[in-house]
Amino acid sequence: MVGASIEVQVTTGLWYVLGFAAAGVGFVFLTIGLAWLLSHRSKGDRHKGLPYESGIDTYGDTWGRFGLSFYIYALMFVAFDIEVIFIFLWALVFRDVVLGGFISMVMFVGILLLGLGYAWRKGVLSWR
Repeated sequence: MVGASIEVQVTTGLWYVLGFAAAGVGFVFLTIGLAWLLSHRSKGDRHKGLPYESGIDTYGDTWGRFGLSFYIYALMFVAFDIEVIFIFLWALVFRDVVLGGFISMVMFVGILLLGLGYAWRKGVLSWR
């Protein structure tokens, strides 16, 4: 009797997974289809495909490369932004985490500071 109950639960769980997968795939195709139906079909004039910024026509090569420092700063921003969120959530439950939670957060922040010190020493943070 118990085996039949487990089989029903597994089958029900499988149907949930398949239903969510079908809903996700359907949402993607529905969104793409609606975008295709609602988009305009005209090619426009010769100015439509030009890059445009602040009302000023571009000059020179519009596919110029950005320096690696922009990429590194962006990666560091994302990394530290996520860690700030993690620390904020930890601070919300600070009273419940006792000493072990505090020590683990000190270790986490220490590892972050080690990484920041390493990047600083390697000269990654100097703007060139």
